[in-house]
Amino acid sequence: MPAPAQIDPTPDDHDLGLAADLARLHEQALARRGALRWLLGAGVASVVGCGGGGTSSAASTSTSTGSTGSTGSGTCSVIPSETGGPYPGDGTNTANGAIANALTLSGIARSDIRASVGGASGVATGVPLQVVIELVNTNGACADLAGYAVYLWHCDSQGRYSMYSSGVTAENYLRGVQSTASDGTVSFQTVVPGCYSGRMPHIHFEIYRSATSATSGGNALRTSQIALPTEVCSTVYNNVAAYSASVNNLAAISFATDNVFSDGVTLQLATVTGSVSAGYVARLQVGLAA
Repeated sequence: MPAPAQIDPTPDDHDLGLAADLARLHEQALARRGALRWLLGAGVASVVGCGGGGTSSAASTSTSTGSTGSTGSGTCSVIPSETGGPYPGDGTNTANGAIANALTLSGIARSDIRASVGGASGVATGVPLQVVIELVNTNGACADLAGYAVYLWHCDSQGRYSMYSSGVTAENYLRGVQSTASDGTVSFQTVVPGCYSGRMPHIHFEIYRSATSATSGGNALRTSQIALPTEVCSTVYNNVAAYSASVNNLAAISFATDNVFSDGVTLQLATVTGSVSAGYVARLQVGLAA
């Protein structure tokens, strides 16, 4: 199990709010991407200098690891609006008699959402899953939308929601916020969610115009859900003991009978690659009429 995200220990930065946390994460991401582009460019130059040419495996790799963002032309559709469900943790309802709002927690702006923050210490275990969302403008030739905030949350391997479910009410793991980069993407490191009775496996998210406005679900521009391929979930559930309760739950439900996805999942079904041993990557382009 990869180590959970480390919280920035700089005391002066802890209480500047969500916008400041997201700005710092954005700067760090840009620095990492810049270093990666430099290394990839150097790698390609080295291959060409040695006579590898454009057909070498190294050159091919550098091309495939480039930006996956939209080029600003093409066809895209607004993602369907869906319920945030009973466990949003976005300030729109209560848990244990108090307003449940993870968006106001110190440390909630992070890419690795497996560990709890704000004084809680729990860590969600399960098969690693990286969720990559690309936000595009359906009113602007599918151009990438930078600077928007995305709040993402889902259940753990046992089908429990932090802040709400018995046994994890004191935790807030599997919840996090990030701002979209210049290529319109955000990436969350998490675990494959379990399947609880009555629902297909899914991931919730809300889109906000900015980090500043990402303080309550009432400010969200769009609330929706990501669907995961049945075959991937089945493989995980049948091979990892932590998901044993999900086996029968998945067998008893389908997209056709799910109360959210029964009207179709074309715009919400993520493309998933990977394996149980190596972990998975789920990608979805999300259209917003900006």
